[in-house]
Amino acid sequence: MPPITMPTVREIVEDFAKEIQSKKISTAKPSTTVIKFRTDIKDGIERPVEKVPLECLRFRKDNGRIASDVMDHEKKVGPLDEKDLNSQTTIRHFLANKDPEKTNILTKTIMHEGQREPAIITCDGFLVDGNRRKVVMDKLHEEYPGHEEYEYMKVVILPGAGDEGGPPTLLEIEKIENRIQLQSDGRSEYYKFDRAISIVRKIETGFSLEEQLSDDPQYAGASKAELARAVRNYERDYLRPLECIDRYLHHFHRDGLYSTVSSGISDREGRWQAFSDYSKSYDSCFNNPRKRLKLGIEEEDIGAIEDAAFKMIRLRVLKGLPKLYTIMRDLPKWCGNDLSKKEILEISDEVDETLPQEEYFDKDGDALSMEDIDSKWAAKYQQPIIHHAKKASQYFDDQAEQETPINL
Repeated sequence: MPPITMPTVREIVEDFAKEIQSKKISTAKPSTTVIKFRTDIKDGIERPVEKVPLECLRFRKDNGRIASDVMDHEKKVGPLDEKDLNSQTTIRHFLANKDPEKTNILTKTIMHEGQREPAIITCDGFLVDGNRRKVVMDKLHEEYPGHEEYEYMKVVILPGAGDEGGPPTLLEIEKIENRIQLQSDGRSEYYKFDRAISIVRKIETGFSLEEQLSDDPQYAGASKAELARAVRNYERDYLRPLECIDRYLHHFHRDGLYSTVSSGISDREGRWQAFSDYSKSYDSCFNNPRKRLKLGIEEEDIGAIEDAAFKMIRLRVLKGLPKLYTIMRDLPKWCGNDLSKKEILEISDEVDETLPQEEYFDKDGDALSMEDIDSKWAAKYQQPIIHHAKKASQYFDDQAEQETPINL
């Protein structure tokens, strides 16, 4: 049996904590507020709102909004150290580019009304809530030097080592984020990709999916059956697609490189929906012996079908065919037709997963970026992929047309 362990307390950077205490100003309005921490709301505990200079505040890399960016960067480049200035610049870049449209709206709101809600920080200045607000305030401070309203942020400071209750654990920080940032309360919605990764990270810290949903007011008073149904829906909508993405990245030897799937919510070519629909097809059909038997799909074909599906997803756009997510949705029906299935399997047989080794470098011998490699791979293999996918679609449509009079 696993040993009983105490929750891990977040490590405090003492120098940063001392700086916060020496520079904070207790003149913010409102002077107190109730935050979603521990039992504060239930017990009506009010915590003071302070004003802290922007330079004392730092981004956390374990921020659900940018989870895919951080994981991708750490896989490609190396670990991000939150205490390092360059890492802070990198994290700020991720936040600024995740949802530019809503960041622009927030900028206008703060310019017009000021900072309405206080952020939440650890006692050493790391933001638990309010990362996008700091991105905006940093920008305004740079554009309007000398304007005091852009030099400070209103914050609630979580307890430190000498305070009542002590510093928060890693799990408690995840709970704050879950209660505030994952709820639909007018804040910028998480990109589903990042939300899925954030959910998994919370599960890994001991915060089960059922507990995450129980913590959400949306499910307050939900029965055990209703909560179980919500858990299944979240698994279907977030965890299963992420599992497919991880299989896809492993298939192409790109484990953890999430940017090769999508750069974010504003990426028009993002493939989250394609993976979402493929994961449903996989769970309901390809991984379902009864449904496979009904459609006449052999278990030994599943690997090749998934290989073909992943190659179509990698191509992104199949000219002359429906949207990628529609193809993934229709894939079980195609594979239920012997002629269509044969064409899908041809994609797996004819299209290689990789390029010849020399094609991974430019004429000067420098390694190509993943984007350039994908472009070269698509140029080489789009013709056979589209050709066989079109034939698969046509065979299925012909069968459906022939069977229509019978059905009528």
